[in-house]
Amino acid sequence: MSVHVGLLTIDVRIPEARTLKDKRQVLQSLLDRVGMRFNVSAAEVAYNDEHTRAQIAVACVGNSAAHCGEVLDRALGLIDAEGRAEVVVVEREEL
Repeated sequence: MSVHVGLLTIDVRIPEARTLKDKRQVLQSLLDRVGMRFNVSAAEVAYNDEHTRAQIAVACVGNSAAHCGEVLDRALGLIDAEGRAEVVVVEREEL
């Protein structure tokens, strides 16, 4: 049996956020949608105290690397399509 783990780390900018509350409203909505739609874990992992910047991690566990890659690609597409958040940097790892 083989287990594959894919990790996507995404730096985003939220230019319209004026406060941490504004930022967290955008992020919480986005993280909930990604997690529920793709059955992955998603969380804010850095820049917690900056109101216009965030780093999101998305993790997928599966029985094939191809499946994990496809799921992470779709999750990135959903995040990239979010009009209130601008994707700045993307890093991908397979563990």
